[in-house]
Amino acid sequence: MTPPPSPSPHALLHGITLERMMNELVEHFGWEALAGRINLRCFALDPSVSSSLKFLRKTPWAREKVENLYLHMQRTNDS
Repeated sequence: MTPPPSPSPHALLHGITLERMMNELVEHFGWEALAGRINLRCFALDPSVSSSLKFLRKTPWAREKVENLYLHMQRTNDS
């Protein structure tokens, strides 16, 4: 009997809002470490969740980096 296929990494994000991801990432890493991991001005210069959300909603490549870091953080916390 073969095991069921594992869900794609982004399927694990189903039901998790971008705002929730940002809040959890900031709580876990802090703004300075977050800016060090993902080099975005909205994380480094006068950072806030609301300004970051505005940028990330308009910038798919940046949002993907945030989603990947969030998934990595979740995997690391689960192990």
